[in-house]
Amino acid sequence: MTYPSASATPAATEPAAAWSAVVVNFNAGSRLVSCVRSLLADTSAGSPPEVVVVDNASVDDSIESLRRDLPDVVVVEPGANLGYARGANLGIAATSAGVIAVLNPDVEVEPGTGAAMLTRFQADERLGAIGPHIRDEGGETYPSARTHPSVTSAVGHAVLGPFLPGNRFTRHYRQLDADPGRPRDAEWVSGAAIWLRRGALDQIGGWDEGFFLFMEDVDLCWRLRRAGWRVAYEPGGSVVHAEGVSRSAHPYQSIVAHHRSALRFASKRWHGPQRVLLGPAAVLLAARGALLAAREVVVRRARNNGTRRLA
Repeated sequence: MTYPSASATPAATEPAAAWSAVVVNFNAGSRLVSCVRSLLADTSAGSPPEVVVVDNASVDDSIESLRRDLPDVVVVEPGANLGYARGANLGIAATSAGVIAVLNPDVEVEPGTGAAMLTRFQADERLGAIGPHIRDEGGETYPSARTHPSVTSAVGHAVLGPFLPGNRFTRHYRQLDADPGRPRDAEWVSGAAIWLRRGALDQIGGWDEGFFLFMEDVDLCWRLRRAGWRVAYEPGGSVVHAEGVSRSAHPYQSIVAHHRSALRFASKRWHGPQRVLLGPAAVLLAARGALLAAREVVVRRARNNGTRRLA
């Protein structure tokens, strides 16, 4: 996989933005315009960020709405759904700043986030990636800064996490007992909203485009840390994430993609004797995916039945 370097340069008559933002869009509807507006409204770093939207062949009106409401925003259209990692790389190649945020289109950035992230990068030249405080629309903290679990913890989380989310394996993996108001180092941070140092990205070759959806953020942070870069959580930056807007229309494909990506990451991470575990891991992930798909069927049927009774 070849990572493209930045190809865009700021216009001579305009000051260079202190940071850039790449939004990877897929059928996000009105959320996309809200996301971009929130980015442009954050002038805490002295000016709004440079914003590039990469559209993965959306079939809704999200890009048309963006062009109507915010016609100056750069849109990259590869003409196909290339996945999140490839979309991120294409967007980064069209930006120019030394710090780039990559975001889901269902994220809204709160004022002051840009300055908080840049200040943290400036304070530590070995920081390669930073994640902000992520809250859902109800105000609850999303556990976005996590660990790379051991094999035992990974199995415990995989088996118990979807059904008993308070189990000790999931609590450790998701760092549920960490104080969300305190900065800290992390092993990986969520790709829903991640700020990245361009030099660090250049060194590792950008996002691994072999991941179509899910786990690309885990892999990115893993490779950054292997290359000697630090990954951190910075609550001075804050975003609101309406999780799952783009993938809600394709829940079963998302379940398959998630488990396929988990197996791919395991195949990259596990070496030597650990590789004998890949076969059992594939069986476990397939069974887990089937259970989650079955649960999704039950939930959707119950929701539809309730809707019909109310009609």
